[in-house]
Amino acid sequence: MAQADYSFVVAPGALPLLGHTLRFLRDPLRFLRSLPDFGDIVTIRLGPVSPVVVCAPELVRRVLVDDRTFDKGGFLFDRSREFLGNGLGTCLHKDHRRQRRMIQPAFHRARLPGYAREMNAQAHAVTDAWQDGRTIDVLAETTAISLRTTAATIFSAAPAALRESLAADLVTLEEGVFRRMLLPPHVDAVPTPGKRRYDRAHARSQQTIDRIIADYRADGVDHGDLMSMLLAAQDDLAGPGTEGARLSDEEVRDQVMSFLFASTDTIGKALAWALHLLGGHPHLAERLHAEADAVLAGGVAGFEDLPRLEVTRNIITETMRLYPPGWLLTRTTTVDAELGGRHIPAGTDVAFSPYQIHHRGDLFTEPERFDPDRWGPDRAGAIPREAYLPFGGGARKCIGDAYALTEATLALATIAARWRLEPTPGRRVRAAPYALALGPKGLFMRTVARDVAGHEGRRRSAVPGEGSLRPKDTSASRP
Repeated sequence: MAQADYSFVVAPGALPLLGHTLRFLRDPLRFLRSLPDFGDIVTIRLGPVSPVVVCAPELVRRVLVDDRTFDKGGFLFDRSREFLGNGLGTCLHKDHRRQRRMIQPAFHRARLPGYAREMNAQAHAVTDAWQDGRTIDVLAETTAISLRTTAATIFSAAPAALRESLAADLVTLEEGVFRRMLLPPHVDAVPTPGKRRYDRAHARSQQTIDRIIADYRADGVDHGDLMSMLLAAQDDLAGPGTEGARLSDEEVRDQVMSFLFASTDTIGKALAWALHLLGGHPHLAERLHAEADAVLAGGVAGFEDLPRLEVTRNIITETMRLYPPGWLLTRTTTVDAELGGRHIPAGTDVAFSPYQIHHRGDLFTEPERFDPDRWGPDRAGAIPREAYLPFGGGARKCIGDAYALTEATLALATIAARWRLEPTPGRRVRAAPYALALGPKGLFMRTVARDVAGHEGRRRSAVPGEGSLRPKDTSASRP
């Protein structure tokens, strides 16, 4: 791989051999926020890799739009293909258009109402098991909601035992994948206990998905879920029966792995961050509860309720500004390129951070402030288009953005209608990098039950849902 052009400013504080790796791992958000102080394009050194980081929003937009020159690759995506495969989110430009054509129908707006029913059912199944006055691991609970929903919408006909096994393996993979993205291959090859657990989980997850694919093919029934659509998908630009007209089993497995990680990692963490932020802003939490009571009136949140859940939607939108799912993304230049009047050689790793863009004071008033009202109709128009990138942009924008926003909005409304979550004193919550998103580490909150009228303190008994898909037991009595 060609090295970055070192005529660019190099961020200060690089150590011999390690470069900025320790600073990056210790506090990636602070490190990324510091980079615009040194220029619009800054070189950082992460061990043997020296990507250039694009900090200016107009230059990031150029990278996103010109996806042929700035192809999917770089130190994050090259390593992520090792476990996600060549799915829609990780594939190169040459494969992207065919894959997107074949998969797009599964994410058509007309399918969202059906997905929304599953989203609501799974949010209820998890929160029905909560008990008044208990302390819960919020990220584990929101991950359970997202895991259940994703599993139900991808392969609804798969046995519960297979889905639960896959869920457990995904948690193991997620815990170690980010550091493996940064480690050189020869270091990652050392057979530590964590590495062995990771390898076993990776092998099992692939075997599980392969078994589900085989069962679906043998069944031959259209279950109306994503797996059925992937198996039936056909490229209209390819002749019937020609190579590439349909997805191979390996391609289907890669798509499933990509969707599982993208959906679970992003939506679960966005929900957790939203609950954490609301815990520190009780006046906004009260507005959320009031909207849920008025719109849902004790009923079940549905797709048709989304236009009236404005406060809920703005809370999710603002949460994804403060903690965007794709907080750091990378590309690789396929040819010599020009960016911001500067030459970037072919083969250069190019990185950009939606998190850093979202926290620029020249783009957002009081960027560190949690202010959902900035997305109201009277203020949202003043925000530049290139300033908000929670799902990327250009031709490679996340295909499931509407799905993700629908799930997060309905899940938050479901929680708000039935529960108030209080911060637990004495606990430090910090942002920690996971596979694709930043999650709140150490986030424990106390559940307070609400009735339809908003009165709190009514004790609820646990009502376990079918196949909890929880990665671990997340509730504990609080003294």
